[in-house]
Amino acid sequence: MGIRKARVGDWKSVCGLLEQLDYYDTESFIREKIEALINHPDEELLVYEISGKVIAFISIHYIPQLALKGDFARISYFAVDSTIRSQGIGRDIEAHCTDLAIKRNCDRIEVHCHSRRKDAHRFYARQGYTESPNYFMKRL
Repeated sequence: MGIRKARVGDWKSVCGLLEQLDYYDTESFIREKIEALINHPDEELLVYEISGKVIAFISIHYIPQLALKGDFARISYFAVDSTIRSQGIGRDIEAHCTDLAIKRNCDRIEVHCHSRRKDAHRFYARQGYTESPNYFMKRL
């Protein structure tokens, strides 16, 4: 089937993929999060499905900019099942999201990727991303 919009019923597959990213215990709230994302006008939650099985997902947020002509798109979560990586699925999803971002008047895509995810860093570099080290966070 390929890339499609996520549905709340995809929650188990998304949980399994999140576990591969070391995000555990999401079962108690994931359905509500998925529903909020798929109903928000500035969000995209997409899955990649093969033979009825979700094997990847990506969450994109569109961020309008006040002082810049173009807006931003931000990848918040992106996972391809570890058993089928390096087969072009991630590249296809990222390219699809790039096209969606361009249609939404975005002139860049951002992603925060933890330093321990070296394979993901290589993937993003191959897709044309460059490092921008000034990233600050405040925990609430």
